[in-house]
Amino acid sequence: MTIVERFLKYVSFDTQSCETSDTCPSTQKQFRLAEYLRDELTALGLTEVELDEHGYLYATLPANTDKPIPAIGFIAHMDTSPDASGKDVKPRIVENYDGKDIVLDAEAGIVTSVRKFPELKEHVGEDIIVTDGHTLLGADDKAGVAEIVQAMAWLIEHPEVKHGKIRVGFTPDEEIGRGADLFDVEKFGCEWAYTMDGGDRGELEFENFNAASAKIEIRGVSVHPGYAKDKMINAALVAADFITVMPENETPATTEGYEGFYHLTGLQGGVEAATVSYIIRDHDRRLFEERKQYIADIVSAMNQRYGEGTLTLTVTDQYYNMCEKVEPCIHVIDMAKQAMKEAGVEPRVQAIRGGTDGARLSFMGLPCPNIFAGGLNFHGPHEFLPVPNMEKAMQTIVNICRLTAERG
Repeated sequence: MTIVERFLKYVSFDTQSCETSDTCPSTQKQFRLAEYLRDELTALGLTEVELDEHGYLYATLPANTDKPIPAIGFIAHMDTSPDASGKDVKPRIVENYDGKDIVLDAEAGIVTSVRKFPELKEHVGEDIIVTDGHTLLGADDKAGVAEIVQAMAWLIEHPEVKHGKIRVGFTPDEEIGRGADLFDVEKFGCEWAYTMDGGDRGELEFENFNAASAKIEIRGVSVHPGYAKDKMINAALVAADFITVMPENETPATTEGYEGFYHLTGLQGGVEAATVSYIIRDHDRRLFEERKQYIADIVSAMNQRYGEGTLTLTVTDQYYNMCEKVEPCIHVIDMAKQAMKEAGVEPRVQAIRGGTDGARLSFMGLPCPNIFAGGLNFHGPHEFLPVPNMEKAMQTIVNICRLTAERG
């Protein structure tokens, strides 16, 4: 089976996760792909194939040499984003892409235009997999799944290529931030791993945001407005006051690269009560801590103004910059760079302006940078996947396995 055939099979499964669910996996339909992959990996000849009750799938490609070699792993997630439907995906291959706009649905007037998506220009002459304009494609992250499975199949078919123990892990619920929640790092048993979950060809990421959420609950005092002087505290106005104090040039819309931000994600309430919600992001741990303190200082100052207990702040750390855990074992990055180069890919190291399961896994004891899976324009109907991206990612996995054995 070719890598394209695998990918097209995987996207036929609807695996959309659900933010409002409190189960794991968040949707039972994720099990259908997990069960298919369990059977596929078993048929290929992998061992220790295990699908647990939470939808985490683990498998092993045993070492084919007695040489002592570190056990390494490759991880991808099976779910797709709640942002767009993943049901009844109808992929189409645009062969030898000509560099022009791609009509997804002529009747509905849905077009992926070069003007809006200039990254298309980088893939002229390549075969590109697109949607019909009514669902996402699912390259995030079924391309990663296909690349890992194809690499394992290739290594089985080429025993002359020596490698150590390779572990495979496929997870649910990454798109809703829970992919690492119940991942068993100890059972996975690797010295390091890679998530295959990035974008365009060559992307290599081992830096991400430090992240926290901040919830400000405001308790007002409701009094008849005709008799409210010096008595009423309008919680909604207090919320508006809080927002105006926040830095207006430190938002997602005004920052890029390594610049951090405060992002207002929710505002609700009235006279008696209001709630303001933010997420806090920064690559630098010191600046991240300063950002959290900045919000705490605003809450303290406003409580002095409106009365102690008017505002209550809850800050919850979500994840940290994996660079802190990956840099001490930088050979993991050097290995990936060399593997890419030997696959004919120029590595492009960049920081993630977001999070990744690899970040959480790194702090759980498994250094885990991220390698490109090849898709672009995730989470919507204009998502597309250049076939060479998948092929190069698969070759990168094979090369990492070989180089790990060569270097011991």
